[in-house]
Amino acid sequence: MAFSYTNSKGNTYFLHTKKSLTSTGKERTLFYFSKELKEGEALDAVPAGYTVAEMKTGMLVLKKAEQS
Repeated sequence: MAFSYTNSKGNTYFLHTKKSLTSTGKERTLFYFSKELKEGEALDAVPAGYTVAEMKTGMLVLKKAEQS
């Protein structure tokens, strides 16, 4: 089951990931939220060390968890 989050405006978003290559040839993992569920890119949970945060506009972002 894909990880979903409902923001304060009542919109449900699904967490996805995508791998891409940088111009130097290094692999980078991108995380993003989408209203549509895309098979093969959806994640089941928030990655370790990250939390979901909502901006004032209702847009969702992943933030690195604070170290305690």
